[in-house]
Amino acid sequence: MIDLSPNISVIIPTLNRCHTLQRAIDSVLKQTTQAKEIIVVDNGSTDGTSDMVRSHFPMVTYATEVKQGVSAARNKGISIASSPWIAFLDSDDAWLPTKLEKQIKVYDTNNDIRLIHTDEIWYRKGKRVNQMKKHKKRGGNIFEHCLLLCCISPSSVLMRKDLIKDVGLFDEILPACEDYDMWLRVTSKEPISYLHESLTIKYGGHEDQLSSKFWGMDRFRIYSLEKILSNKLLTPSQALAARKVMISKINILIQGGIKRGNTDIVDIYSKKLNGWVDGRCAFNTSVPQALSW
Repeated sequence: MIDLSPNISVIIPTLNRCHTLQRAIDSVLKQTTQAKEIIVVDNGSTDGTSDMVRSHFPMVTYATEVKQGVSAARNKGISIASSPWIAFLDSDDAWLPTKLEKQIKVYDTNNDIRLIHTDEIWYRKGKRVNQMKKHKKRGGNIFEHCLLLCCISPSSVLMRKDLIKDVGLFDEILPACEDYDMWLRVTSKEPISYLHESLTIKYGGHEDQLSSKFWGMDRFRIYSLEKILSNKLLTPSQALAARKVMISKINILIQGGIKRGNTDIVDIYSKKLNGWVDGRCAFNTSVPQALSW
């Protein structure tokens, strides 16, 4: 085994995924470059996760979190982590054995880089599938590329803890698209590195995925776009691009509400649209989560 002795803390949030969590932890332990610590943050599991982790993986730091969502779980892991590098891994995903080793080698060639992500292998309901063109990964100054949808998978990321300190923690208001929100803040600030190798394995298609639990995912992205625009930290070109995408997403939600006869959605997002178009809109820190199609 190669041991470059990096200081890496791996954070794995979980909720009732005992059956996949063991695979995730195993993939970390099989890394050719070992992490300093593995932190599992249990967001309220009732499926025997605690017993499994404590009996099979006594070397793992096991923390519990009141059921507040994946952002709160990741943030708790960050607060516990003792390493300058943080790697995230969702409990239903896994890594190929050389992932951390190859990411550290990227950093060794450019010490200014504070986030390195990788390409992925996707499985959906047990079958390997190809990524769509819109999910194409890349590195560099990619803020505008990240505006339409999340183009960085948390499970593929290795990032400096000081970068998280600079841009802020995961937004716990968001029940989904919290990664989109985080990567907008990161990529608006600095370039990132992309390792064009499929070193992360994503398993999808199961019922408890966040993307299948919530209607109208663009409402969460609109919240993030409003927030980053209102903070006035973007360059003029970034702000113009973000505003354009946000208005497009607001229009999509309005049309969806009209199609479904949902006057609440039409009213809320029409007011947002009018406010941003005429310059009167102030950022509202609430997300209309209780609405439904």
